[in-house]
Amino acid sequence: MAETLEGFAQRLRELRKSKNLSQTELGQLAGLHYTHIGRFEREASRPSGDTLMRLADALGVTSDYLLDGATHEAAKARFEDRELLKQFQEVEQLPDEDKNVVKKLLDAFLTKKQLQALAR
Repeated sequence: MAETLEGFAQRLRELRKSKNLSQTELGQLAGLHYTHIGRFEREASRPSGDTLMRLADALGVTSDYLLDGATHEAAKARFEDRELLKQFQEVEQLPDEDKNVVKKLLDAFLTKKQLQALAR
């Protein structure tokens, strides 16, 4: 577990710095006191599940990535458009048949946009 905690601390620090955030600023975004951010980065404590999710959301990554460095596409996915993310989360709850309809609509729309771009 120490290896996981160490990796988490390093990823947290690197992500925070890559976004030019101070510990105080990240704490504000995640609804935490800056001292908690410092403790996490020094491996002095580990976040609860809820805190991990808030940190990941504030940094624009998944909790899987933040916790264990998962690099598969689903773990790296970020949505800047929160409304779109909410819609995709709602679509995920639909029956498979309805999900397939949404996928076909998206595919048709994206294909149309690609063809329009080529025609210019």
